[in-house]
Amino acid sequence: MKIKVAILDENVSYLNRLAAAFASRFAEKLEVYSFSNQESALTSLQNNRIDVFLSSDRFDIDYNRLPKRCGFSYLVDSAGIESFKEKPTICRFQKVEMIYKEILGIFSDISPDTIKFETGDGGAIVSFMSTCGGAGSSTVAAAFAKRQAMFGKKVLYLNLEQFGSAESFFDGEGQFGLSDVIFAVKSKKSNLALKMESYIKTDPSGVYFYSAAKNPLDIIEIGSEDIDSLVAAMRAIGSFDIIVVDADFSISADAIELIKQSTATVFVSTGTDIANTKFLRAISALETYEQQNDVSVLGKILLLYNRFSSEVCKMLSDSPVRVCGGISRIENASERRVVEQVMQNNVLDKIFG
Repeated sequence: MKIKVAILDENVSYLNRLAAAFASRFAEKLEVYSFSNQESALTSLQNNRIDVFLSSDRFDIDYNRLPKRCGFSYLVDSAGIESFKEKPTICRFQKVEMIYKEILGIFSDISPDTIKFETGDGGAIVSFMSTCGGAGSSTVAAAFAKRQAMFGKKVLYLNLEQFGSAESFFDGEGQFGLSDVIFAVKSKKSNLALKMESYIKTDPSGVYFYSAAKNPLDIIEIGSEDIDSLVAAMRAIGSFDIIVVDADFSISADAIELIKQSTATVFVSTGTDIANTKFLRAISALETYEQQNDVSVLGKILLLYNRFSSEVCKMLSDSPVRVCGGISRIENASERRVVEQVMQNNVLDKIFG
């Protein structure tokens, strides 16, 4: 199903450029009607069953003529204008992707039905965790996401670590983030996938991501049922080849649920004696969990060594899970510079075989 959008603006040149941009980027998701005549636009709301109506703030709109099922927002010239005539606003001078996300947000708020776009099966989910401190699992996760984007894949990065932050590796425009995602999941909103898509930011590398939760305590609120809803919604968005999830590891219902939902889960370790001991203890605990709960998770787990030094580190000779390989320690570089170097390592390609 496509969202029907009507746009009313006195600038015909702007209308044509915006309609062309929507047709080029979002033809599978939006059906756009553009008008420079107010009466024609208002008549179209009923005749074409418009879902979202955007009007220039230079028009005096009769709100009584807006169908109840139709979302509405004014187009304004400044991003600093949050409302106009007590109605929500969208800045007309921003990237088309941002306007699209605003449209999704409006539609998801007013639509009582669950809408799914027919754009794919949601892609693979690759989770990154660590059983030891200082392994750089977030660095590896970000590098993997950027490497896949470099190869032309459409990648979504989600950091579910309690104190993690996607902004350590990515930059993007937008006012919403992971706290808004968690609230939407907890509220059991219909059209959760649309709401989540409207919160996504885009890094210059091509990786899509959610900014960090405003309060780390928000992450604690995520339970196993929420993980199930979150994963289902990410897949329902339908346009991603790979969803990368960076998360804390524990023998808990939510962590186990994430492993179960993932196509593969990469455990990142340094290979020091204590790191190897912690990894084997974690695997042993998961084996016990499998037996007690009649589930299968170990078959999805891979081991990847990072910050590896042959002088003080050692790869397990009898690893109970498949080993992807190792990435050497990188010295005297910022976190983002480390990510740029790690993403060039083809050991990351072994995650998929």
